Amino acid sequence: MASPIALIQGASRGLGLEFCKHILKSKTSAGVIATCRNPDGAAELRGLVGQHPGRLTVLGLDVNREEDISEAAKRVKESFGRLDLIVNSSAMLHPSGKGETSLRDVSAQGIISTLTTNTVGPLVMAKYFAPLLQKGGGGFGQQPVEKAKQHSGIIVNITAKVGSIGDNGLGGWYSYRMSKAALNMATRNLSIELGRSRPKVVCVSLHPGTVNTDLSRPYHKNVPKENLFSTERSVNCLMSIIETLNIEKTGKAYNWDGTELLW
Repeated sequence: MASPIALIQGASRGLGLEFCKHILKSKTSAGVIATCRNPDGAAELRGLVGQHPGRLTVLGLDVNREEDISEAAKRVKESFGRLDLIVNSSAMLHPSGKGETSLRDVSAQGIISTLTTNTVGPLVMAKYFAPLLQKGGGGFGQQPVEKAKQHSGIIVNITAKVGSIGDNGLGGWYSYRMSKAALNMATRNLSIELGRSRPKVVCVSLHPGTVNTDLSRPYHKNVPKENLFSTERSVNCLMSIIETLNIEKTGKAYNWDGTELLW
């Protein structure tokens, strides 16, 4: 079986960087493609290249620019020809850095910017990279014995519990909530289309918990210490879920602990 290849979108820091570290360390045969807007400014990511020679490739990609995504897909096709896993991890809370607390804070541009990064970007990633996932070897997740139910690749969209419509009892954060709810719908749609194909691609949304990253930092004081996860703890949990995925679990959202998340 060929060595698995994972692509981590939004890999310069936070969860994306931790996904790169985890896969390089725990799946020693795997290759990793890390994308970010500014590779030259991603010092820690570039340091990983030296630590794992020949296993980590860094590509410039702004998820808000379709031409960047298209060009990156061409380069990956030329260099690798396939993918086994994509994790869409880049996200923004709001251009201001804080979620809206009331209608007075809502602006059209704020909503558009947040949706572009959190929803449109991952969907366009799927558009260009799904053909490479369909050529993958199914190197992540669990494969059933029945060949017709085996998958060739996995798409993971990092969602958030606040994107759950059924769980929303507090309101606020219009842009972020809407962007993650829409991302979940994209995941569901992708799972239907790519689940019909042969070979099949598993598509899920994963909630990483409240993680100690720049995105959540303005709200840390409201989070009990035991509920604020390090990136390492969160990615350990999420990778444990990813390694149990199969076509029976596609089209759903899961919490960091593996429980199913309400849409």
